[in-house]
Amino acid sequence: MDVIWVNLPFLLKGAYYTLLITIISMFFGSIIAVIVAVARLKGNKFIRWMARAYVSIIRGTPTLVQIIIVYYGLADYGLNLQPLTAAYIALSISIGAYLSETLRGAIQSIPKGQYEAAYASGMTPYQTMRRIIFPQAIRVAIPPAGNTFIGMLKETSLVSVITVTELLRSAQLLIAQYYVYMPFYLAIALMYWIMSTGFSFVLERIEKRLSIYD
Repeated sequence: MDVIWVNLPFLLKGAYYTLLITIISMFFGSIIAVIVAVARLKGNKFIRWMARAYVSIIRGTPTLVQIIIVYYGLADYGLNLQPLTAAYIALSISIGAYLSETLRGAIQSIPKGQYEAAYASGMTPYQTMRRIIFPQAIRVAIPPAGNTFIGMLKETSLVSVITVTELLRSAQLLIAQYYVYMPFYLAIALMYWIMSTGFSFVLERIEKRLSIYD
């Protein structure tokens, strides 16, 4: 276990990048999710078709393939992205598709009477969505969205294939140096578990504060 303590700072740096990728991808993925969910519910026929196609393609293909396409595929067309930038883009697009379905279902769960009451009071469709519908939909969406976020934390390990030195990649580099496997893999498994547990705790606290069931 001495080899773990000696290299703990290096592993912690990898954990930092894992958290950084997760948080940034969650942020931009949430923005994408709102746009796509609204497009599927309120857009014209062409926009709804485009949004539906985006969700179908992303949900129907492996995240690993999406990461490879963004990093290696786009380079064929002269768009050479840094590994970390490619990771942000690919994972944001991926999580955006899943979150959009969660948010769309949450919006559809709001009674139509809420819309009618808002329109009757003189609100515009935009004001209705922003002030009435979205606050309620977010409360409904938090539990399933939380599971998606935790899944994204673990999926960041996939970006090791494009040389992003996140937690898994850090362990792989140390294994190549020391030629031992179990200590490093057990160490990063523990670190993933700690981070997932931390995310779960934070999300549970948010859910308790906003839950419609309280």
